Amino acid sequence: MLRDIYLRPLGLFPSALHLTAKEVWGGLPMAGGWLDFTALEIIERNGAKVDRYIAGLGEFFERDWGRRTLNASDMFEALRTPRHRLAGLALDRPVLMGIVNITPDSFSDGGAHFDAPAAVEHGLRLVAEGADILDVGGESTRPGAAAVSEVEEIRRIVPVVAGLRAKTDVRISIDTRKSAVMREAVSAGADLVNDVSALMNDPLSLETAADLGVPVVLMHAQGDPRTMQQNPTYENVLLDVFDFLEARIDAAVRAGIPREHLLVDPGIGFGKTLQHNLALMSGLSLFHGLGVPVLVGASRKRFIGTLTGVETAAERVHGSVGAALAAVAQGTQIVRVHDVAATKAALAVFQASADAR
Repeated sequence: MLRDIYLRPLGLFPSALHLTAKEVWGGLPMAGGWLDFTALEIIERNGAKVDRYIAGLGEFFERDWGRRTLNASDMFEALRTPRHRLAGLALDRPVLMGIVNITPDSFSDGGAHFDAPAAVEHGLRLVAEGADILDVGGESTRPGAAAVSEVEEIRRIVPVVAGLRAKTDVRISIDTRKSAVMREAVSAGADLVNDVSALMNDPLSLETAADLGVPVVLMHAQGDPRTMQQNPTYENVLLDVFDFLEARIDAAVRAGIPREHLLVDPGIGFGKTLQHNLALMSGLSLFHGLGVPVLVGASRKRFIGTLTGVETAAERVHGSVGAALAAVAQGTQIVRVHDVAATKAALAVFQASADAR
């Protein structure tokens, strides 16, 4: 059953200012992170009809929500609850996930690190640049990409995961839609699973993820990579993606995956038009209402090229850094990026400016 009320935190300001700002504006910490919120966009949905209005926190507390009180109060508590550590990583500051593709056909760097030694070297370079997590993938999920066999994907990723595990203590994520690949990668040293199908592609994925006991990223995608960009449609992209992710969290918990092991990713570029992507980017703070950490992967994607006029994916660094900062400015805990050094530098300035008092 879909919810009929949503709360999006607004009026965000750095938590470092809370000693004075809370007295003036009544701000509350958001998800235990670096931002407080002072107001809410209250979104009411009745079929295709969506009403929105903005309320201060005082007005929210004073309102009688009637039969929707439970939904409203649960979502509000989810906004305020600090997030659990991710494989030992605290999420009170932005976390950088560096991308290690072992594919010949990824949209941005396909073939650049296709053999295991090159991929390991690239991963270690990202660690040196400041990556907190390395996301290792052996199957391209770019628009139009063909599926890779389970055997081939395992052949690609296991030596890289094992090689990285032997040389670095940073967390390693396995980017896969296949349960057997999840098992092999975790056995080789991976710390978490990042599934673009939200554990739906493989009927054994839910059971496998529960058995492995590692954190899992549930991502939204409309359709298969081969067809997802062929006229994607939504009734309301922000609310539809929220509903999907909420349902997948429920399914994962029912399958035995602890809620504190779950993360969500709205899936920028996966079955979305330019306007869909922009709607999601502008409304990212809504997803904190799911009560789990939020990951955003917008790095080098086509919508950035469209907005900036940069055709070559590898040259979309500046726009990608802008997207990462936009996500962090809405409290996104993890940003998945190709350009770790550039993003790290931008975040250092962002955080120093936010923390200055």
